Amino acid sequence: MSRAMRFASVVSVLFCVLVVVFFVLENQQRTTLSFFSWSTAELPVSVFTILALFVGMIIGPVLGVVVGFKRRREKA
Repeated sequence: MSRAMRFASVVSVLFCVLVVVFFVLENQQRTTLSFFSWSTAELPVSVFTILALFVGMIIGPVLGVVVGFKRRREKA
């Protein structure tokens, strides 16, 4: 990896970290999440938002793999 690519990678990662830190600091209002009869403890809005982001980052690739397996079976 060239020095320019390494530098660009480090700058990109630092920028993403700064954006996340800024987001967390700006969203400190405490709230509860209620779904049917289940509710969570009071946590900052940023916790729920980042948790939803991580869940989506996991579910998206899993669904892609499942759809890929179904397409392979249909072609075979």
